[in-house]
Amino acid sequence: MKVLEELREQFLEAIGTCKTVDDVEAVKLRFLGRKGLLAEFRKNIDFKSLTPDERGAVGKNFNDLKNLFESKIDDVHKSFADSDKSAKLPEIDMTLPGSGHTIGGLHPVTLVQMELEQIFMGMGFYIESGFEVENEHYNFDALNTPSDHPAREMQDTYWLENGMLLRTQTSANQVRALEKFGVPLKAIFPGRCFRYETIDASHENTFYQLEGLVVDRNITIANLISVMKLLLNQVFHREVKTRLRPGYFPFVEPGFELDINCLICGGKGCRTCKNSGWLELLPCGIVHPNVLRFGNVDPGKWSGFAFGLGLTRLAMMKYGIPDIRLFNSGDIRVLDQFRATI
Repeated sequence: MKVLEELREQFLEAIGTCKTVDDVEAVKLRFLGRKGLLAEFRKNIDFKSLTPDERGAVGKNFNDLKNLFESKIDDVHKSFADSDKSAKLPEIDMTLPGSGHTIGGLHPVTLVQMELEQIFMGMGFYIESGFEVENEHYNFDALNTPSDHPAREMQDTYWLENGMLLRTQTSANQVRALEKFGVPLKAIFPGRCFRYETIDASHENTFYQLEGLVVDRNITIANLISVMKLLLNQVFHREVKTRLRPGYFPFVEPGFELDINCLICGGKGCRTCKNSGWLELLPCGIVHPNVLRFGNVDPGKWSGFAFGLGLTRLAMMKYGIPDIRLFNSGDIRVLDQFRATI
């Protein structure tokens, strides 16, 4: 697109004139910031007016340009760092003991989220983060859960004084995405969720999920199972044992629970899996017609599947972390184990 090409030329000109690290940060903020030029372009484009082919082309060009910006900025940062290191090298007394400073590391949940985003982008999914503070409509009503629905009792919710709430699930993004992008649609929504519940080895009041939504013509349960198995095999880099059992969620019909054989104990039973040998990981199902209607989609012509992947529990399985409370503990020794994976 002409707009993206103009952004590319503006960026290359701006990054080429940078003289200091502060100059580079200013360029980064201008083009990649939350209110930067790329974000403004994405916000203003009318995806509903584009054909599926045009939408795919725009998404690819956008991601390619974003990757170019990030790569160029990293290169310039590195060149400044190398130059500064060379200039100061003669002043270093190599006989002095080290300072003991460390470079830090990424949180294990962040590592898992980054890996999943790459996997889903490879399958053509959009990535949307949504809002941690939501309204009742998108968190409950639009998900086929009105105020008198018994399923409301299944989620202990943090309500705010202004009537808003801390989202209990990333499913709150489903109808928002349908309203924004239209159909067909493939999107994931990673982010933090909150529930007022008792904390134990496998439950937290603050945790991370990744919601997924696919809406197209003639979508079936077979499509759902295929995508889920491919995802888990790529995450764990080996075939994992799963089971699919009926489950109830108001926004899907039929609904399922996809469990994974506990990788902490190998299925023998431990406190993480409550001695069952299985861990609930992936609630999923076929999108309920009412949810499609809330998103202005005709359920007579379109169908889809949705899934909610627990990023925190997935990180437990992937890295062998037996207690979910360690993630929010602030214990630096937990993060130290993942520094080498950056």
